[in-house]
Amino acid sequence: MQLSEDIKGSCFPGGSKRSHEPFIAPERFGNSSVGFSSNSHSPAPEKVTLLVDGTRFVVNPQIFTAHPDTMLGRMFGPGREYNFTRPNEKGEYEIAEGISATVFRTVLDYYKTGIINCPDGISIPDLRDTCDYLCINFDFNTVRCQDLSALLHELSNDGAHKRFDHYLEELILPIMVGCAKKGERECHIVVLTDEDSVDWDEDHPPPMGEEYSQILYSSKLYRFFKYIENRDVAKTVLKERGLKNIRIGIEGYPTCKEKIKRRPGGRSEVIYNYVQRPFIQMSWEKEEGKSRHVDFQCVRSKSLTNLVAAGEDIWEDQEALMHHPPQVDELDRLNAPLSQMASSDAQD
Repeated sequence: MQLSEDIKGSCFPGGSKRSHEPFIAPERFGNSSVGFSSNSHSPAPEKVTLLVDGTRFVVNPQIFTAHPDTMLGRMFGPGREYNFTRPNEKGEYEIAEGISATVFRTVLDYYKTGIINCPDGISIPDLRDTCDYLCINFDFNTVRCQDLSALLHELSNDGAHKRFDHYLEELILPIMVGCAKKGERECHIVVLTDEDSVDWDEDHPPPMGEEYSQILYSSKLYRFFKYIENRDVAKTVLKERGLKNIRIGIEGYPTCKEKIKRRPGGRSEVIYNYVQRPFIQMSWEKEEGKSRHVDFQCVRSKSLTNLVAAGEDIWEDQEALMHHPPQVDELDRLNAPLSQMASSDAQD
């Protein structure tokens, strides 16, 4: 399709033209590379227009076919006629929705050199999301940037995700299955080191309910949960696996008794030694809201709800006062004024 003049050679917002050629990279074959011939007798290579965030990128699709494992490599590969992405009425391919043109322009370097040189001002998480969207491998071999802290943070998140998947299957899941076989629907696991030992007094156990916690001895998992970023990754993994009410943190756990105090009355109090260790708490309960619902029984109220009955009771009280006036105590007669005493004597 013949491209209009405002599209050719333009890869900047608003279609402004610059004095450089469209983005073209040589196609690679093994260790050697073969460029496109500039002979005027050879036919011009086919070009496509990619529309990203309102910006047009005119490129040679053969640079994408050199990387068939990426999204653009599949999109413009041999099976292009069966691709679900179709050009719009102008012949442009609208891709990468939600990705900025600046980040996409940086990622295009990968198809030319195999390396993404991230300039200053571009967020590493945004670059990571773009690589994930385009199915480009995000690692130290493909990404170069000045901010090593941000790059290593993303790489650590990848490593933590894979490592916790292994810990979940090998260490945590067997404990959860054991709790499920007992009919429980939640699990609280305390992670101790391989060197830790638990020695409780049978007559005076810790008074905080630690006997319901499951103990997992693993120094590797203990070191993994030392970082709060790894705990956040673990929460994400557990949510992806369908678990709920997930809590991961650090808490004090009693290991052994230190001393025994004698209280007045002969009562003994055991003081335990506490160590700070990671814990995991999760639930697989389906009807958690109904389990915590309490059905209160209706109690018959003594208050009068019938206004007619209330009126009858008031009328009966008035009649009782008319036929049976209240008796006057002798102390009341002595404390009453003289006028009232005279009137009462007259009535008597």
